[in-house]
Amino acid sequence: MGAADNGRRDSQFTNKNAKEPGMDHMNPVKRSEIHLQHGNEFFIDGSWVAPKGKGKVEVLDSTTEEPFLALPLAGEADMDDAIRSARAAFDSGVWPRMSPQERAGYLRAIARAIRARQDLMAEIWVRESGVILPIAQGGMSGLVPAIYERYADLAETFPFEEEAEITQGKGTDAWILREPVGVVGAIVPWNAPALLTALKLAPALAAGCTMVLKAAPEGPGAINLMAEVAEEAGLPPGVLNMVTADRDVSERLVRDPRIDKIAFTGSTVTGRRIASVLGERIGRYTLELGGKSAAVVLDDFDVGRAAEIISREECFLSGQVCSSLTRIIVSRSRHDDMVEALASTFSKVRVGDPLDPSTQMGPLISERQRDRALGLVERGKQEGAQLATGGGRPAHINRGWFMEPTVFGNVDNASTLGREEVFGPVLSVIAAEDMDDAVNIANDTIYGLNGSVFTNDLDKAKHVLRRFRSGTAGHNDHHTDLGISFGGYKQSGIGREGGREGIYPYLETKTMILDSTSQGQDL
Repeated sequence: MGAADNGRRDSQFTNKNAKEPGMDHMNPVKRSEIHLQHGNEFFIDGSWVAPKGKGKVEVLDSTTEEPFLALPLAGEADMDDAIRSARAAFDSGVWPRMSPQERAGYLRAIARAIRARQDLMAEIWVRESGVILPIAQGGMSGLVPAIYERYADLAETFPFEEEAEITQGKGTDAWILREPVGVVGAIVPWNAPALLTALKLAPALAAGCTMVLKAAPEGPGAINLMAEVAEEAGLPPGVLNMVTADRDVSERLVRDPRIDKIAFTGSTVTGRRIASVLGERIGRYTLELGGKSAAVVLDDFDVGRAAEIISREECFLSGQVCSSLTRIIVSRSRHDDMVEALASTFSKVRVGDPLDPSTQMGPLISERQRDRALGLVERGKQEGAQLATGGGRPAHINRGWFMEPTVFGNVDNASTLGREEVFGPVLSVIAAEDMDDAVNIANDTIYGLNGSVFTNDLDKAKHVLRRFRSGTAGHNDHHTDLGISFGGYKQSGIGREGGREGIYPYLETKTMILDSTSQGQDL
């Protein structure tokens, strides 16, 4: 991996199939005027209210760099009102005291209201984050509302109360009660806000919790619409309260003792901070954090096929996905072939306006995010990794926060590219001596969110996947299933979201022991 070796391999990493830079500057698709019905208000205690602070956030279209939304930023007084409302709704409101079956009806109403707004929510997601339109449309019409429907089904069947066996001889009747944890502060990021809200709000509502939902300033549009959804679904006052806030006001949400639990998705750095603050008051939390996930490609699997699959999946949200398979680990003898195959497939990805149906990958969400990713590319080159394709801004696009699909070879797993999450379309190929070494390299990271093995041997696949230290372990593709469970080992997070596992973090377990020989009498 030294400098001499890097120099010897330079010519081998030239992408023979890369496109010549074009000079035809992209013409973005005509954009709609976005008008939010309550774009100047917060949703608190069942009503739309004017902000008490004067702060504003201007949301820029990631393709055109032009503003298309302006929403208020919460001050401390706004956040205090939202917390007070959620606390009162939990302590003295009807929501925690409803039957799970009653709450299920509201969840289904939320799903219907989302589908009624799916086109608007999809376009906002595209313009905020750079996700391509077909993905956004599919998410808003299918995946996101389906999460609420699944939790409605689960609410009707989940064992919130079940009989237990007495083991110590005292009492004659025992029960396990699973009760709502209380008031939840949900902090969602900008990359997929409606989806990540669903993974928190749906199980929290099913469990009987109330919530303060905090949107990121970079991606607040869909969260504003989710408050419209809650109002249309008829949620009782205070059950859902929505604000957009920056970091200082968000920390107030984390620190406030009236908040029983924080549900956070975002960076590991911020997750550490949240955990340390909540540790001071023993607050509950779930953290869905970063990743540096590995794809281990065994010798029996075709390199070209693996490259096509990995390149396709890395297009999703322009690589702004915590579970992306960005470390590609292959045997040393196939390293150069893997680099060449990835450079060929990834460089052919059609980068452009995410509203254009022909586009395969859009921009990153912001100039800051794009520049950070490009900075890590430069760091990789400085540390000796060999750039095979990409690494810069697309030559044919003169505005927007676009980045070329990028592939590196000869990446040292201990280097910055091997260690740090890029959150952009950058793939790193790492050589291993054998299968055992490949698994060790895959696990040699502070993260543990995802991982995949590519092999035609099912027994080998099971063997490798059982050895992965990751919350999800997939075979022959990038796999996640939010209807089963999602979350990470190590510094990729604490707790799980999605499916049956996703409701447990919103519940407290109570053991109730009765003396059934007593006479029944109402209080």
